[in-house]
Amino acid sequence: MIDQEKIKEGVKLLLEGIGEDINREGLIDTPDRIARMYTEIYAGYEESAANHLSKRFHVDNDDIVLEKDIVFYSTCEHHLMPFYGKAHIAYIPNGEVVGISKLARTVEVYAKRLQIQEQLTSQVADSIMEELNAKGVMVLLEAEHMCMSMRGIKKPGSKTVTIATRGEFDKEEMKNRFFQMLNL
Repeated sequence: MIDQEKIKEGVKLLLEGIGEDINREGLIDTPDRIARMYTEIYAGYEESAANHLSKRFHVDNDDIVLEKDIVFYSTCEHHLMPFYGKAHIAYIPNGEVVGISKLARTVEVYAKRLQIQEQLTSQVADSIMEELNAKGVMVLLEAEHMCMSMRGIKKPGSKTVTIATRGEFDKEEMKNRFFQMLNL
């Protein structure tokens, strides 16, 4: 559970640590604003992807389902800076599908935690594979990391791409179909 009082105290210490006056007009309410913001952007700790993937519908085929261009925002656990981009998810049903919004909600559950992109990609793939008992899953994330764009190497616009494949998508033919569908 997110502890807003601890967050407020931490923000005050941070502001003092960088030499700010925490009683300055523009900063008086900042600890409270940050605590409320963190409750929103780190809501993934309070959620389970299994809840979103539990409502299913029967299907008689095993055609690929692809949801692409799912925008996400997350926070790098190494620098506490944002990374953001798009997720593309394909799966092969095993008798059941979920509503398409549930794939985006699955991404959100894991993105709203301190993360690294590689782990986020695997968590989404594993969750869909396990919860839907899918025949195969492929997840591709492409993201810009602010820790690379505005600090350190300072290379804005660079993208990191991660891919996770499970089941039938481990086959080269299925990976190729995924990439063909992404380019439609």
